[in-house]
Amino acid sequence: MDVTPILESLNDAQRQAVTAAAEPMLVIAGAGSGKTRVLVHRAAWLIDVEGISPHSLLAVTFTNKAAAEMRGRIEALLGTPVGHLWIGTFHGLAHRLLRRHWREAELPQNFQIIDSDDQVRLIKRLLRGMDVDDSLWVPREIQYFINAQKDEGLRPKHLDDEGDANRRQMIAFYEAYEEVCQRGGLVDFAELLLRAHELWRDNAELLAHYRRRFAHLLVDEFQDTNAIQYAWLRLLAGDKGVPFVVGDDDQSIYRWRGARVEHIHRFQKDFPSASLVKLEQNYRSTAAILNAANAVIANNSSRLGKNLWTEGAEGEPIRVYSAYNERDEADFIVGRLRDWIAQGNLRADAAILYRSNAQSRVLEEGLINARIPYRVYGGLRFFERAEIKDALAYLRLISNRDDDSSFERVVNRPTRGIGARTVEIMRSYARANSCSMWRAAGAIGSDELNSRAANAVLAFLNLIEKMARDVAELELQEKVDHVIYASGLVDLFKKEKGEKGETRVENLLELVSAAKGFERDPAEEMSELDEFLSHAALEAGEGQADAWEDCVQLMTMHSAKGLEFPLVFLSGMEDGLFPHQRSVADPNGLEEERRLCYVGITRAKQSLYITHADQRRLHGMDNFSQPSRFISEIPDEFVEEVRPRVQVSRPMHSTSRRSAKSAPGNELGIRLGQRVRHAKFGEGVILNCEGQGAHARVEVNFETAGTKWLVLSYANLDLM
Repeated sequence: MDVTPILESLNDAQRQAVTAAAEPMLVIAGAGSGKTRVLVHRAAWLIDVEGISPHSLLAVTFTNKAAAEMRGRIEALLGTPVGHLWIGTFHGLAHRLLRRHWREAELPQNFQIIDSDDQVRLIKRLLRGMDVDDSLWVPREIQYFINAQKDEGLRPKHLDDEGDANRRQMIAFYEAYEEVCQRGGLVDFAELLLRAHELWRDNAELLAHYRRRFAHLLVDEFQDTNAIQYAWLRLLAGDKGVPFVVGDDDQSIYRWRGARVEHIHRFQKDFPSASLVKLEQNYRSTAAILNAANAVIANNSSRLGKNLWTEGAEGEPIRVYSAYNERDEADFIVGRLRDWIAQGNLRADAAILYRSNAQSRVLEEGLINARIPYRVYGGLRFFERAEIKDALAYLRLISNRDDDSSFERVVNRPTRGIGARTVEIMRSYARANSCSMWRAAGAIGSDELNSRAANAVLAFLNLIEKMARDVAELELQEKVDHVIYASGLVDLFKKEKGEKGETRVENLLELVSAAKGFERDPAEEMSELDEFLSHAALEAGEGQADAWEDCVQLMTMHSAKGLEFPLVFLSGMEDGLFPHQRSVADPNGLEEERRLCYVGITRAKQSLYITHADQRRLHGMDNFSQPSRFISEIPDEFVEEVRPRVQVSRPMHSTSRRSAKSAPGNELGIRLGQRVRHAKFGEGVILNCEGQGAHARVEVNFETAGTKWLVLSYANLDLM
């Protein structure tokens, strides 16, 4: 058999991983080292060369986009469709499993997935039903507690209150929440994974079946697995499975949402026969950028260790700019972007990364003033928009009348005379009779409601029933189209004046387009509408809004993982901001911050700028900070200092490389942060400096007079 097509594009380390014997393997894949290529070629090798049936492969990744890419590349490599191959996200595969075995999972056949917002609304209703003050018990904190327990594989019965009254109450909320979800057939994202794990754990025959079927497990982004995901994989693999996991301990940056880098170390203990292959050749960045990244991450102690290298060019040095304040920093970045664009480069090939979302405001102002189009990556996503969720709620009710979350969302949207009191009466009846809101609405009569409210409720029930009859024989996109009009949503938003209303209508129409382009999974057995609704819930958050325009990309460093850009700015590189203040004193937290810095550096392909400011106003406070310790961890030979616009003396820091070169301001002893006194305005602090010689001026924040720009040669400032 000719194996050349599968191996010809691989380097030696990649080839070693792809052609390995059928035994557990851990592949440590550095940034830009071709990890997806290895996974795809491993699957193709097993199918085409080893003769493994595609049905015996299960491939897991973390986004639907990555799963679709993997499927497409395997098909291209093999030259044959692999439509029935189980490739998907943890949540997607768990959902498929539960749909097939809903009885064994103790779920109704038409169970509904609820997203994060629906989950919070459900908790709020629960608190009202328990007569609990939600100002004392914050719904999102309860949500976090519940999801965190599920991520650890824990039910309420497994939890001990440890003598803590607050924890005891949280456990009670968790227990009540579970009862509501079970009664309504509702499954949140964390529940998908926990229920799928319990399905295998508690059904030995079913587990044995899937262990026989999925002998080969391919896992992407292994460093991002949480406890329940790892337990799910470990249970499926058993003692005879062949897990092939690919990850990078240096890119584990999601500890705050349950990811455990320790799983990479645990894998070698759980599978002692596992081989280890390191992918260190980088195909993305220049040597200077890789050397900087290697030097920074080498300061972490708990890592398996690797060293990225490239056969490509040495490239430009990393340029470090010492700004006076956040406005000076933004001006510098905008200026370099103007130069970049003027050279004929695409705006979309440039990205500004920051540690905190709050940093974007000043950067956005600078880009707006410079008339440079930009996009904040990770803005409100399509399936998360309110009008889309309204339409999906109507569709869910058509599919499942007992969906309480959907019922409450649209029972009075558009308004139809069903107020909060009427809803509470229905809610109370549903609780008392252990039934859904829909059944409660149909059961209560004039004794509980006045005639006007009763008629309004009846009209709503009739509307849903009529829509269900009208769309029964229609194609999926025709169903969606009919519902957005018959529900009154389109008319509602047409009445909303201005661009916002127009945008909402356009989004509803785009939902019709999404339904038209929806491709069914041939392995699924549910109705097309239910599959589309599940797709919408699982896909929420991956399709970015307004991505078509050529614009500069702004994003947090967490959002940047998996992306790459020819030009990258790492802004706000100051101790206390990055690394974040809450992580500085925590060794584990500091190592994760350093991994985040490593991720940020390795997003750059050609040019990397690092900026920091002496003074930064953030969260309403003025902060005077030292440059990030991560800057000092980059060897001098890979760094080029970018001279500030004005050579003015500023406070020197042990980790800074800036020169104390003489300049007009120095002769007067002027420095940022210097306290001064003015005859008219009183005392203040110097925030900024610009210009030279007789034109040099300073920005001073006076305690009583506010911020003023003053020409140094006329200001007669007294230094304090």
